Amino acid sequence: MQRHITVGIDLGTYATRVVVCERIKGEKAPHIIGTGQVPSRGVRHGYVTNIDEAARSIKRAVTEAEQNSQIRIRRAFLSIGGISLSSEMGIGTAIISKANGEVTGLDISKALQEAEENLTLMNKRVLEAIPVAYKLDGKEIMGRPEGMRGIKLEVRILFITCLTQHLEDLVSAAAVAGIEVIDVVPSSLAASAVILTERQKTAGCILVNIGAETVSVAVFENNKTVSLHVFNIGSTDITNDIALGLRVALDEAEGIKTGALMHNHPKKKLDEIIEARLSDIFELIENHLKRIKRNGLLPAGVILTGGGAQLAVVEELSKNLLKLPSRIGAAENPLLSKQKFRDPSWFVALGLCIIERNVLFKEPKGGFGKLVEDTKNFFKSIAKQLMP
Repeated sequence: MQRHITVGIDLGTYATRVVVCERIKGEKAPHIIGTGQVPSRGVRHGYVTNIDEAARSIKRAVTEAEQNSQIRIRRAFLSIGGISLSSEMGIGTAIISKANGEVTGLDISKALQEAEENLTLMNKRVLEAIPVAYKLDGKEIMGRPEGMRGIKLEVRILFITCLTQHLEDLVSAAAVAGIEVIDVVPSSLAASAVILTERQKTAGCILVNIGAETVSVAVFENNKTVSLHVFNIGSTDITNDIALGLRVALDEAEGIKTGALMHNHPKKKLDEIIEARLSDIFELIENHLKRIKRNGLLPAGVILTGGGAQLAVVEELSKNLLKLPSRIGAAENPLLSKQKFRDPSWFVALGLCIIERNVLFKEPKGGFGKLVEDTKNFFKSIAKQLMP
């Protein structure tokens, strides 16, 4: 019997993590059958700075996951984060093509295409395009527009983009490590598959991932992603502040921050240092929510994850500064209710294995599939040049 295996690789700034899942016929829950984790090299602020070093990190983590799962890994889903990841709302329109005014998939594709053509994609590539709302003859409609009748279709669509160079370097690192990339998924969307429920995403919430060198936020409403943004700040900045404020070495500052080391420094001063940097982070998030007109308007509140979310004061500060219900994220996906895989640092890699891919739009020219094929051909040509 053929086994259905899915592999997720999360190349983070701090660590590279691999999760191997198996889906068994007749069972809804995926089984985690292997994991691998190694320190990341060649990665800064979520993007690849050295392809060879990043490839070695992927290879080592994959080898560990292969040993644990007894599965040979050759294909995987890959997450992407980094400061170049962002989102932009676009609008496209199309005149209904059928004589009887019935909306078809072709009409929707035309509207999506127009929205993409109106984007300014200087050095960027579209990763995801998520229809947020439809209007037919000026009236907003719920659900799918196919089959309805009208004259003019309008779609508001969220484009998630990243720098082309960052995406190419990420795929290249995987290729050097011997991994064929099935698809690249924004880290926040992968994590949301584990942390958030459909009810939360429908009511409205914001997922905040406080990583080592970046803070990523994804806003959900009506069960759709309505915004995604990455800030160039993270929990490493807190470590640096502690090192400067308490005049201690970086390793000691990290231990003090996480509570792994006992210290004789005044607790009040330490709390002030941590709260000051976290306040900076939440101020950036609040300003972002104001820009998209969602501040104070997300009933399901703030869900915090990532290494920085483990700090004792983060939940209370979030409530006070963002004026929203706040809590630390846990594995809420009902498919994982019987599993003890609850360390938030693994949520992205795990989410890659369970997320249901429903990409309604990819770039028609030069899209992700072409990028993967071009990368394969590049390394094949290099190999031929090196052969005697």
